[in-house]
Amino acid sequence: MLDRLQIIKQKFDEVSDLIIQPDVIADQKRYVALNKEYKDLKALVEKREEYLNVSGNLTEAQEIIADGSDPEMVEMAKMQLDEAKERLPQLEEEIKFMLIPKDPEDAKNVMVEVRAGTGGDEASIFAGDLFRMYTKYCESKGWRTSVVDISEGTSGGFKEVIFEVTGEDVYGTLKFEAGVHRVQRVPQTETQGRIHTSAATVMVLPEAEEFDVQIDMNDVRIDLFCSSGPGGQSVNTTKSAVRMTHIPTGLVAQCQDEKSQHKNKDKALQVLRSRLYEMELAKKQEEDAAKRNSQVSSGDRSAKIRTYNYPQGRVTDHRIGLTLYDLDGVMNGNIQKLIDELQLVNNTEKLKETEIY
Repeated sequence: MLDRLQIIKQKFDEVSDLIIQPDVIADQKRYVALNKEYKDLKALVEKREEYLNVSGNLTEAQEIIADGSDPEMVEMAKMQLDEAKERLPQLEEEIKFMLIPKDPEDAKNVMVEVRAGTGGDEASIFAGDLFRMYTKYCESKGWRTSVVDISEGTSGGFKEVIFEVTGEDVYGTLKFEAGVHRVQRVPQTETQGRIHTSAATVMVLPEAEEFDVQIDMNDVRIDLFCSSGPGGQSVNTTKSAVRMTHIPTGLVAQCQDEKSQHKNKDKALQVLRSRLYEMELAKKQEEDAAKRNSQVSSGDRSAKIRTYNYPQGRVTDHRIGLTLYDLDGVMNGNIQKLIDELQLVNNTEKLKETEIY
């Protein structure tokens, strides 16, 4: 492990030199990528320093105890030895997890699509609740959210809402939210007080760059139509909304959020590119998950992943068997505990796979 950490230290020193070079600073894309690498490597280098310090303390304490000439020093050395023996295994575990190769997709921004499933009006209301939950969570992380397309439900909420999330390690954090979310509660429209089960589907698409997916615009049909919903005087008067159909795959993307047709075209193309990219990625994820029988694969879109039970105030993630009795907190965006546990299970699987143990 120390050999690997030494290689990382050398790489860190190289990156530290590079990010202060004028030509690198001038190349914004390269500078941003190197800055991210610098931060990731810095965390490992700091952990390496701590590991070397604790190892040094352990050796020093053993030498003082072996010498035994100063009883007071021996007592202090015994305490130092106990602390070092307790901390070293913890550090080793922390370093093992940090050494797991990162998925290159994890740093990407995302398009999140929330769609009402079974349950009629109640499913649309629940889709709206999930949208609110995610936007509040993103806000707490300092990420920026921007609505791309929206289709409102008849009794509130949304039949479908697509929004973009930009920030640091967004896909790596949100990717396990993809799947079917179920809600069990008494609907607002129910007069008998009976509990209904409704569902909404969440898709998390890593945002594709132009060099990730090449789209031949000859394969794309573009339709223009009038925006619907809130938006002032331009709504239903100008054909600013854009729908794009990728003829070879049948994938459709649309955007009507912006008043400018040009901006809507750009956003719709971004969604289309991300959907094409995600289609290929989903195949790869399913193959990877099948190889290691992953509990938390983000490849299966139809899997029921989580239930939100209102009468009992609980949220259960079925993939890892985790139940939290904090439904109000979760619906207000406090989902970090769920995400942490899912990432831990995923990293543990990867750790076994890479045989770092």
